[in-house]
Amino acid sequence: MTLSSFTPGIEVKVLDQRLHDWGLPKYQSDMAAAVDLHACIDAPLHVKPQEAAVLVPSGIALFMNNAHVAAMILPRSGLGHKKGLVMGNSVGLIDPDYTAQIYVSVWNRNPSGDAIVIDPGERIAQMIFVPVVRPQLAVVDEFSGQTARGGGGFGSTGT
Repeated sequence: MTLSSFTPGIEVKVLDQRLHDWGLPKYQSDMAAAVDLHACIDAPLHVKPQEAAVLVPSGIALFMNNAHVAAMILPRSGLGHKKGLVMGNSVGLIDPDYTAQIYVSVWNRNPSGDAIVIDPGERIAQMIFVPVVRPQLAVVDEFSGQTARGGGGFGSTGT
């Protein structure tokens, strides 16, 4: 199988009907790697600098039905760079057996200043689907082979 032929079917359940107006998850360009997620909130959300991360509903749920596919929630580059809005958990992993609403953890990383305002329907994160390798783990007393690096840890290959 080539990567270009790896296009599993994934079901999307729309939990917030406003997405039909704001936009259902879709790729924004021919070669986009991820789909955008909208903030399905009823009023503007003020995320203050350095306060606890906030969970924002995406208005969708997924049925992947495939142990070899997962979704990852990533920040939108512009929001993080220009405004300081990042993921509260760095990256969110959606396991293939999770079928409830997807939430986006947002955090205002700015040290001080104004709150970042998220408006209802605003695109706040992106979701990428990734292949998952599920190897069979074998517990051993000794490894069956060696590598040149061996047990060398941090910095062992140079700077």
